[in-house]
Amino acid sequence: MEMNYVETTLLDIESTTQSAVFDSESHVVKPKLSSPRDFVVLAVGVVSTIVLLLAVGCYSFFKKRKNPESDSLGPSIVVYPSYQGTAPQFFSKDIAFSLPQLRHSESLDDLVTEPNPVEEPESDVPSFVHRSYPHRSNSFSSYGLGAIDPALYQGTLNFEEDAEFPEDHLGRIWFSVRYEAASEKLLVSLMKVKNLPSRTVGTANNCDPVVRLWITPNGRRYQQSRQKKKTCNPYFDETFIFQVAQRELPDHYLKMSVTDTGRTRRRNAIGHISFPLRDLTNETTANQLTLHKMDLEKEVAESVSDLGELQVSLLYNENINRLTVSVMEARRLKFPDDRYDSYVRVTLNQQYRTVKVKRTTTTRGNSSPTYSQGFNFNIPVANIEVSSIVLQVYQAGANYGKDKLLGKCVLGSYMFARGKTLTHWNTAFANPMEKIQQWHDLCI
Repeated sequence: MEMNYVETTLLDIESTTQSAVFDSESHVVKPKLSSPRDFVVLAVGVVSTIVLLLAVGCYSFFKKRKNPESDSLGPSIVVYPSYQGTAPQFFSKDIAFSLPQLRHSESLDDLVTEPNPVEEPESDVPSFVHRSYPHRSNSFSSYGLGAIDPALYQGTLNFEEDAEFPEDHLGRIWFSVRYEAASEKLLVSLMKVKNLPSRTVGTANNCDPVVRLWITPNGRRYQQSRQKKKTCNPYFDETFIFQVAQRELPDHYLKMSVTDTGRTRRRNAIGHISFPLRDLTNETTANQLTLHKMDLEKEVAESVSDLGELQVSLLYNENINRLTVSVMEARRLKFPDDRYDSYVRVTLNQQYRTVKVKRTTTTRGNSSPTYSQGFNFNIPVANIEVSSIVLQVYQAGANYGKDKLLGKCVLGSYMFARGKTLTHWNTAFANPMEKIQQWHDLCI
């Protein structure tokens, strides 16, 4: 019984010994590969690892071979574009340069004196790389924003002060004009205005003046100065640039209009000046500046026309920005034949652009017709100075014939109207909710 038990135990030990091999030195048990499939899996894993290591090594080798100096040099300098091609060019050699010395000038002559360029050592940089030196230009058209133009200060501008002004004086304006023939630019420097009337009688400096400038005729764009508050002697010191062709100088004018804006932004025209550009002499168009001073004045009364008259009333509602234009009647209309059929076309323009057109009904058989029709137009306060109302009286054509213009009148700001029509316009907006009615002469 005991022998059978011992034999069984020995057989178990022998089978265990055959299934595993014990390494006495490393004390690691190595499993037995029981099938060929295990050998294939192990071989594939080893080969894959070797291939991956070879790939990483080859990539690193070729990368270092392609850029052998990448570790020794700093970042390159890119010069782009090149006249030889469209690809960027890289220069790795250092470029010698030096900072300019700080200059403390005491006069404008020092500013316009250009220092001699410092000779630089030769380098590998091609000659097509642009080198520039800072300098100040004497041309209005080339200096940058904020730069000092010494030409403005050449010569002596005589700012003589007038101790006395005539009675009922509207103000005096100082300005200078210069024309650049090369760039066809007209430069107007607005200096100051003195002795403007106060808005309220008996008070001083009750005026908020603004100056508008434009070129006539056909001056569709205007420029405006900054508003000066509570002063009758404003100082502006502003420069305005207009593009005017040289051939247009003889028949063009520089217009300036001084208005009092007030707290309600209601503009009351104070006075105007008109400076003919043909007065620009050769000396003025060169480097010399001439200071001009002119007295502001009201518009001269227009000559009476024989084309007839038109009665118009204006009423402005500032709460809803609505202007009501009422065409009342006409008298002494001059018809070309015996047909006394007429109507009135009313047009609202803004900046010489037609916004809205309306017309009355045709009145027949009367040389002094009565229309009595009103039309409403939306005019915000900000657009008052750029708006105008054109009233045209037409003779209605017979049998679908063409209508003939008998006469017209223009009501608007100083940019569009003169004389009584300008006064009518300003009075209507200065007195809102009040009906202002006047007769106006017709013209062609």
